[in-house]
Amino acid sequence: MKKAEIKLQIELDDKNVPETIQWSSTDGESAEELPAKAMFLALWDAQYKNSLRIDLWTKDMPYDEMKRFFYETLQTLGDSFLRSSGGDPLAEKLIGDLRDYCAHYADKMEILEQEN
Repeated sequence: MKKAEIKLQIELDDKNVPETIQWSSTDGESAEELPAKAMFLALWDAQYKNSLRIDLWTKDMPYDEMKRFFYETLQTLGDSFLRSSGGDPLAEKLIGDLRDYCAHYADKMEILEQEN
């Protein structure tokens, strides 16, 4: 059996606000610690049937980048759910609805205009 380890290192200020976020993985392309400005970590607790989450972002994470981070996270959550559904037609329809919402979110937050 293969094992991998993901390591997170968070440097906090005196008010417990993240100054830096570093991460590394034993199964990644690079063995070195890499910087990040924000992270969402979600775990499923099968015993209690609920999610456990850690949402962190550094003080210097720009608001425009946070808006984009949320947009991309919603998109990739949809991708993950679709892969896990095994081709369930209802899941495909719901993901279509999520994509529509993501387009609405991107429009309201003026995310896609920033790419030009």
